[in-house]
Amino acid sequence: MKLLVTGGTGFLGIHLVPKLLEAGHEVRLIGRTRPSAPGLARAEFVQGDLKDREAVRRALEGVEAVYHLAGLVSFQDKDARRMYELHVDATRELVRDVREAGVKRFILASTSGTIAVSKEERLGREEDDYPITLVGRWPYYLSKIYEEKLTLEYCRKHSIPLVVLNPSLLMGPGDDRLSSTWTVVKFLNRELPAMPGGGMSFVDARDAADAFVSALTRGELYGRHLMGVNMSMADFFERLERLTGVAAPRLRLPSKVNVVGAKLLERWAKLRGTKPALDPQEVDVGEHYFYLDASKAEQELGFHARDPHETLHDTVQYLFTKMPPTDLPGTKGRLAELREDT
Repeated sequence: MKLLVTGGTGFLGIHLVPKLLEAGHEVRLIGRTRPSAPGLARAEFVQGDLKDREAVRRALEGVEAVYHLAGLVSFQDKDARRMYELHVDATRELVRDVREAGVKRFILASTSGTIAVSKEERLGREEDDYPITLVGRWPYYLSKIYEEKLTLEYCRKHSIPLVVLNPSLLMGPGDDRLSSTWTVVKFLNRELPAMPGGGMSFVDARDAADAFVSALTRGELYGRHLMGVNMSMADFFERLERLTGVAAPRLRLPSKVNVVGAKLLERWAKLRGTKPALDPQEVDVGEHYFYLDASKAEQELGFHARDPHETLHDTVQYLFTKMPPTDLPGTKGRLAELREDT
């Protein structure tokens, strides 16, 4: 098939596009700058962004299916407008152009945070309602909910076959922009003053890419598909400690104290004219549970999560290649061990 991938140079895209090319598909990318990653070299490239309607329409010519991966991940209020413009405004225009172009399948990369977010330990499932009252103060998840809702409504109305995939936090190698693995970077830099009290779900970007390939021919139409491995924050950071030798946070505080403390540190940083190590919104997110049930994606898309130790190992090893060991006190020995392991 001839495919268009938006956001194809991002963390998920650099794993997905080579798999699509290997499967024999013709892949076209749209972006501001030509991709430099070797795995994307054989893809056709159209210069422009999603705000450029003419560029988008050129990119859609002759295309049979679209992967919409483009997105911005941020937990800072200053990026709220940009996220709304990309996730909502640009997506609204894209699906209109998709209809005009006669595209036969539309695959949306959403996030597990449009479904599986809770103050309590519970498994989120696809039939759950949108947790708007809970995530309303987090612009990223709120804009992704709006994106998901408008895409589902428009594609149903106009009979555009749509499959929505909801991967959790992406981990693994290849996150050059640190859009998802920033949590690990902050851990390595010892920027976590206290252990977060919530629970997370993460998915290896390579495993997510396999499921996205399957979504070309599989998956519930107009359905959502959660993907991820559940892990408490304490377990996550203790595993990273064993991998890297960097100590996990020992201080454990009540949830409200962690959030209030982050706000006080932010104010103190502003008074000093510096940037806080952690945004209060990031701390607030870490005090919630993102546990999910991935059984539907396993059945519908053949999703399979590899051993989480492999994912975390490869994530850390990749970050070590991007960050000078001298910036990470106490990790030189562990870096050498990780390299020997592989």
